[in-house]
Amino acid sequence: LLSGRAPGPAWAIGPDRDFVLYEGLDLTFAGPDDAAFISCTGPVDDEVEGPDDYEERFKTTIARGLPMICANPDIVVQRGDKLIYCGGALAQRYEQLGGQVIMAGKPHAPIYDLCLGEAQVLLGKHIDRSRVLCIGDAVATDAKGANDQELDVLFVASGIHGAETIGDDGLDVSAVERLLAKDGARATYAIADLAW
Repeated sequence: LLSGRAPGPAWAIGPDRDFVLYEGLDLTFAGPDDAAFISCTGPVDDEVEGPDDYEERFKTTIARGLPMICANPDIVVQRGDKLIYCGGALAQRYEQLGGQVIMAGKPHAPIYDLCLGEAQVLLGKHIDRSRVLCIGDAVATDAKGANDQELDVLFVASGIHGAETIGDDGLDVSAVERLLAKDGARATYAIADLAW
């Protein structure tokens, strides 16, 4: 999605740590007034910024007809005890304002094809999909994506849905089942916390 738009320029929205995404793509970068499209991984300062902080700039780019490629469809991620906005939250606002959004990443099939293809190259053998376990805490992206690809999924209940799925006694299995069913998702397994 990105390499086909080189040389751009792209308005890259996201923290500096995400710029590895652009390595080897021969893209150039510009601000919202000069960009040809938007590439969004999340807020630039995801500890303090959210969708509202981008609204005026989004109105400018929407008026110019710029499409947004969102490389991280998650709305929020849990970091410690805080929920942090992700690219999906910005893309959602862009769409609400009338902008065109192209989603990449979970839950869409191409990211699974890419990951399984890379695993095959690294292992030097065919990947048996029945031995793949997807792990995540987001129903809309992690669980639904794995379900759509017919892959097993371990749902981490203490993540972004922890307030709904963790009770005084730990993992509330019936609450997890209700949460997943509400979005038509299922999990092969569920766990309160992921620790290694």
